[in-house]
Amino acid sequence: MKIGILETGFVPEDLQDTHKSYPAMFQNMLLALDPSLQFHVWPVLENDFPGAVTDADAWIVTGSKHGVYESLPWMIRLQALLRDIVSNGVPVFGVCFGHQIMAEALGGKVIKSDKGWGIGVHQYDITPQTPAWLGAAPSSIRLHAFHQDQVIILPEGAQVWASSEFCPYAALQYGDTAASIQPHPEFSRSYETALLDTRRGTVIPEEIATPAEKSLELPVDSGLFGQWMLDFLRQTHKRKVA
Repeated sequence: MKIGILETGFVPEDLQDTHKSYPAMFQNMLLALDPSLQFHVWPVLENDFPGAVTDADAWIVTGSKHGVYESLPWMIRLQALLRDIVSNGVPVFGVCFGHQIMAEALGGKVIKSDKGWGIGVHQYDITPQTPAWLGAAPSSIRLHAFHQDQVIILPEGAQVWASSEFCPYAALQYGDTAASIQPHPEFSRSYETALLDTRRGTVIPEEIATPAEKSLELPVDSGLFGQWMLDFLRQTHKRKVA
C-alpha cells in the first residue's frame, strides 16, 4: 500500500538533525508495523500538491504550527483536496492541524481556544460507540498533545469517538473513509520534550510548561494507536478496491 503524506508543517530547524520531519515520524511508526508500506510526501505548505486523489492508496495529513483560520492559499487548496479525497472514498487520516483542517474543510469550525495550551501527555476517553477499526478498544488512551487550536463546531454527520474535558472533539470520523485525531500519536517523548524546551518561558508560560513536562513521565498508547491508524487505512483501502 502506498501512503501519501500531506506535509503541513516543518519540525523546527534546530531540531531537524535529531528529529527529522513529521512525515518521517509517521513513517517510522507505521513501518515498524508493516515494512512493506510505501510512502510519498507532498509538502503542501510549499504548494507542492498531488496531481490526483488516486496518487496514493491512502492519505495522512500532518500537524503544523499554523492555524486553519489563517486561510493561507495553500490551506484553501488543501481543503478542496480533502473534500475531493473524501468524496472519492479514498482513506484519509488527519492529525492535530490535519484533524482541524479536515473539520474545517467538511463544514466545521476551528478557533484558537480560550482554554489555552494543551501540552504533555493527555488522557482521552473512548466513546462507547467506537468505530469498528478500533477493535476491542480500552475505555481511554494516553497520547502526546501540543496545541492551542480546537474544533468547536462539528461538520454535519461527524462522529466523535474520543474526547477529554480539555478537548471535547478530540477524535472524529466522517463516514467510513475519513478520520482524525487532535493529539500526536507520532510524537516521541524526546521530541515533545525538545519542542517544549524551545518554547518554555517565551511562547509557553512556565506555569504551563512545568506540569506538562512532568506529565511526559506517563506511558502513552502510541503503539496501539499506530496499529489502529494502519488498520483504518488498510481496511478502508481494501474495501474500496474490492
